[in-house]
Formats: sequence, structure tokens, C-alpha cells
Amino acid sequence: MQKLIMNGCVVFVLLLLGACSMVKEQNNAHENHLKIEEAKETSEVSVEPVKVDLTNTSGKKVGEATLSEAKNGVHIKLTAQGLSPGRHGFHIHEIGKCEVPDFKTAGAHFNPFKREHGLKNTKGPHAGDLPNLEVAPNGKVDTEIFASLVTLQEGKPNSLLDMDGSALVIHDKVDDYTTDPSGNSGDRIVCGVIIK
Repeated sequence: MQKLIMNGCVVFVLLLLGACSMVKEQNNAHENHLKIEEAKETSEVSVEPVKVDLTNTSGKKVGEATLSEAKNGVHIKLTAQGLSPGRHGFHIHEIGKCEVPDFKTAGAHFNPFKREHGLKNTKGPHAGDLPNLEVAPNGKVDTEIFASLVTLQEGKPNSLLDMDGSALVIHDKVDDYTTDPSGNSGDRIVCGVIIK
């Protein structure tokens, strides 16, 4: 009788250990699943580059730009010709509409954070404020610029690909980086629509 009880106890302990092992495996599997889900949420989102045709006030194509999502911002590669030599204000505007001759349909500077204009303004900058472009004596520009306050990821408050898109705009004069609302950068002479 004592032997039978002893054998029963051994079987019970073995069953209990087996059950604990199964629970532990299930917990590990659940934890691994959670880690995979978390990794998915925090990994960088893949976004296709956006090509932008740049046109002048006569509606003629004078260049192009490629916008690519990068870590903490958007990389802009731009080439254009037929511009006056020297420095020109360069901004991202809030609406993806470039109607000639003045491109006013592009709206104001892209400014989702409601700040003032200017890279040197203590109350700025707009998310769409970019460094001046330097145009060569032959009227050409070939440059790369990083816009750290915007994204191409849809659904974000600072996305350039919101419902009405956005626009790249080159101005006639140099941006002083301080004066609100556009740095005294003059007329809009080149515009390109940023849409998906």
C-alpha cells in the first residue's frame, strides 16, 4: 500500500513538472510573439521616393527633384537650370498646387507646428524652411538638402503627403532666415508638386 502511494506521488510530481514545463514554453512563445510585434512597430517604415517636376512661371519644366525618406527627415536631391545666378530662397509650401504665373496656389510655407519663419529665428523655423539654393553663373543648380522636420510617411502631422500634398518652391531673392513669414525671399519663380 505504501509502495502504491509512493508510486502515485512520483507520477503526480512528474505530471506537475510536465505541466509547468508546458506553461513555461507557452509563456516563452507568447513573449517571443510580443517581441516580434514590438519590433515591427518600432522598425523604420519603407516609403517609396517621390519624384517632383519643377516648372517656371511660364509652365516650362526647368528641373526635377527626388525626395527620399531618411532617418529623422527627408533627403532632397535637386537639379535645375535657367535660373539667375546667386542665392535663392527655397521652401516647402503647404499645398500641392503650382498654377502659373505666380504659384500662389501653393499656399504658405509648410508649418504644421505653428512656428514663425526662419532658420535663425528663435521662434522658428517652419517645417518647410530650407537653406538657400546657390545657383552657379551658368544658371544651373545641382544640390542635396536634408529637411529634418518633415516626413513622407502618410498619416503623420508633418507628412508632405497629406490630403492636398505640398510643393517645392524656389524664390527670386535670398532668404534672410529671420523675417516672418518668408524671409523677404521675393516672388515664387519655380514650383514643383509633391504628391504620391
